[in-house]
Amino acid sequence: MTSRFHRVGEQSREPIELSVDATPIKALQGDTLMIALLTQTTSLRQSEFGNGNRAGFCLMGACQDCWVWTRTGERLRACTTEARNGLEILTTQPEAKWPYNT
Repeated sequence: MTSRFHRVGEQSREPIELSVDATPIKALQGDTLMIALLTQTTSLRQSEFGNGNRAGFCLMGACQDCWVWTRTGERLRACTTEARNGLEILTTQPEAKWPYNT
């Protein structure tokens, strides 16, 4: 698999594992979600406005182009959220789940 980012240094940190769209990926302790995903894949998420992939834009938490979601529907900014062991990330927004549906 090709990736957008390539790790060139600081590889001695403790490894962690998370999943992206139910596929396990490895990262290093202290990586942001953006680093974790883009060292393994070429994009962060699917655009909600078309069929294109998005990979972030500003890399500093201002542009809102790097949103990803947890399996439970929580929205996370990939460029400023630290990757955590066992985290389950989705690259497309999950369906809204209403607690009052019958």
